[in-house]
Formats: sequence, C-alpha cells, structure tokens
Amino acid sequence: MAGQKKRKKRSPFETAALILFPSSMAVAVTCYLIVSMGSPGRSSASMGYPQYISEKDADGDGIDDQTDLLRSARAYLSTGPKYKSKYYETGYPDDGCGVCTDVLAFAMRDTGYDLMTLVNEDILSHREDYDIDTPDINIDFRRVKNLRVYFKRNALSLTTDPADTREWQGGDIVMFKEHVGIVSDMRNERGVPYVLHLRSGMQLKHEEDILESSTITDHFRLN
Repeated sequence: MAGQKKRKKRSPFETAALILFPSSMAVAVTCYLIVSMGSPGRSSASMGYPQYISEKDADGDGIDDQTDLLRSARAYLSTGPKYKSKYYETGYPDDGCGVCTDVLAFAMRDTGYDLMTLVNEDILSHREDYDIDTPDINIDFRRVKNLRVYFKRNALSLTTDPADTREWQGGDIVMFKEHVGIVSDMRNERGVPYVLHLRSGMQLKHEEDILESSTITDHFRLN
C-alpha cells in the first residue's frame, strides 16, 4: 500500500535471537553472536607474515616448539572441551572439561612440557615471587596469576600492543587480567592475529578476533 513503511529485513543473527530468546534479550544476544562469530580471518602466510620457527623441539617429534604449541592448542580445542571450573586430583582435567589455562597446559604437554611440574618446581624454588601460602601442584598451574609469574621468569616477554602486528606470532602466549590464550596464525584484515582460547560455556568459536578489544597484560614466547 502507498505510504506504508517498508519493514526492514532481519539478519540471520536477529532472527535466531528472537526465536530463542525473549525480545528484551534479543538485542544483547544478537550483539554477542555477531562478535563471537566474527568474520573469517586470513592466514599469516597469505598476508606476508612469515611464521616464527623455534630452534627447540622438546618432544622430538620433528615439529618445532612454536609450531607444535599452536597445533596442539588447536587440536585440544577441536575436541570441544566444556567450560567448567573445578579442582581435579589429577591436576590436568580428566573429564573433557576445562578453563582457559587448560588450553595452554594441554598444548604445552603435547609439545613436551609438563606445565604442572614446571610451575610447581618454580614455586618451591622461588616462593618469594608467588603469593601462595600452601603450594598445591594440582591447581597452581591452572591459575592465571601463577602463570603470569612463571612466564615472566621463564619465557621471553614481548610487546602488548596489537598494532605491532609483526611482533605477534602463532604459538605465542597472550595474557589478560584474568584470562590466557594462545595466539593464532589467522589474522584479521588489519593483520592482528586471532586468539585460541576457552573463556565460557557460551562460546560459539574458540578462535576469535579479540586482541584489539581486550586489555592485554602480557605477551610471551617460549624460550
């Protein structure tokens, strides 16, 4: 009819949000979906960023540590770990669940480094650097604050500015205030890399473009 206002076509994100959630929540959920899904990234190689190759191969599998850590993180996340924060007598979660630090712990273990033992030994040798009354090998390596101390002491510290795109490499470790992830070899259109991480049970993807929208506290690379 003449004069009737044309209805704006909803995006797939908006449609899904309106179906699954009350209208009062639809806008927030739509925003979350868009941010989480993001747009496909491009590989470092295709954008002219040569991948850093470590001189070490801790597990002797013929793959350098930097590349191994990246591949191992992606392999762990491909198993679909469920986000759950709990204590395990085994140290490493044994039920398919985990938190952000477990992405790093499992990736390092598959690269040839037992992070649980390494952090425990460092705590016992340098108690003054850690704010821990009673060390517990089963949980200390799964706490971000302890990992920050450990890597400051035992890894190479690098820039925290995501604009320094060439200083970020797939397989690096990035830390936020209460979160940790592994830098991906996929980058956005500005050359800023994505992050492989596990932060909540609502994540739609575990490889996300979050460096520019997050407060980075530390950026490490295994020596």
